[in-house]
Amino acid sequence: MTAIPRKSGARGSAIALWCVLAAVVIVAVVAWVNHNYVRVERTVKLPRVGEARSNPLFALKVALVKDGVVVNARRNLQLFPDRDEPAVPLGARDTVVLYNDPRTLQPREVTRLLSWVEGGGHLVMRTPSDGIFTRGRLQGAPLLEALELAPKRQNEHAGCQTYLHANSADDDDPGGPAEASRASVHEHVMFCGGQRFTLAGANPVHSWGDLRAGYVFARIARGRGSVDVLSDLALMSSDDLESRADQEFTRQLLAPNYRAGTIHLVYAVQMPSLWRTLVERSWMAWAPLLLAFAAWLWLRMQRFGPRLPAPADERRSLLEHIMASGEHAYRYGYAHLLYDAVREAFLARLRRRDPQAAALTGAPQMALLQARFPDVPAAQIRDALMAPFANDHASFRSRIATLIRLRNRL
Repeated sequence: MTAIPRKSGARGSAIALWCVLAAVVIVAVVAWVNHNYVRVERTVKLPRVGEARSNPLFALKVALVKDGVVVNARRNLQLFPDRDEPAVPLGARDTVVLYNDPRTLQPREVTRLLSWVEGGGHLVMRTPSDGIFTRGRLQGAPLLEALELAPKRQNEHAGCQTYLHANSADDDDPGGPAEASRASVHEHVMFCGGQRFTLAGANPVHSWGDLRAGYVFARIARGRGSVDVLSDLALMSSDDLESRADQEFTRQLLAPNYRAGTIHLVYAVQMPSLWRTLVERSWMAWAPLLLAFAAWLWLRMQRFGPRLPAPADERRSLLEHIMASGEHAYRYGYAHLLYDAVREAFLARLRRRDPQAAALTGAPQMALLQARFPDVPAAQIRDALMAPFANDHASFRSRIATLIRLRNRL
């Protein structure tokens, strides 16, 4: 036998050609991507975890600790002991930053807090963002009443305040290296959404704003201490503290007792309700469920009106006449005639559907009828084929109904 040589040379040339074409395509795609796209770096902020997520003053706490200040951050002011936690003592030169709503303080806590301020403490607080006004005063705010402050109504806000601060060479200056080499003054907008207030009887040491539009900041001397009231403390939050202007203003607020004692950062203790959280953050879950529930109710609800069209007026009159004739015959003792008519109608249809059963009588007929109507008891069929006794209304109605039902099923 002679072996047939394989064309290995042609096959190898084809594979090499395909490899070259694939390499050319890959090189062309890489060159096109490098020509049309530029590799850039992008900073993505990761979601906060731990205390940074629950404490809005976490960035301020870290900055103060790095600056050598003793900081105590907690959710409650805790001036009085309770069953779970002991009272937190306040030093004579301490500072309390009350970030949460001052209306959460009880009258006895307000008395203790202001007594501590008169001994040399420094209190930083804000006005409530909303509330119910009665005769120009905010209800449920004993601390504001003790300081003789009256928040302005929301429609009386006078816009934002402009804060001038100096940018150093370390800041990002839009003017370029030449401008960044020297300090420049920049404007920073603050207190755009806060609740302004008026000074009913207090005489502030420092203030920012006016009596007509309301104040956004006031430092009120009280004994040997002071109280700083601001329309908003968002500048101290972790989101806004990245701005140099907010850092400078926060440092000025904490200046009276800075490094002289402990700074107590009391952040928001009130939590949003469960229903509000579900409405605002879980709508992607409950909205489809609500639509599905509405669709299910639409499918299951009762339809109004008859499913079949009403009979014509002439037919309805005939039916009413027949019903009246039957009631008249039954009332005057001719019930046996009505029964005979219904029984004869049943037997007539039975003769058309099952002539054998109609021709028989007695037990054989009962056996065939029981086989045709297995769900109807034999005794009920037997009674239906027998005339009822006179004046036995229940038996009459029962046998008439059974005969009509059996006739409709034939």
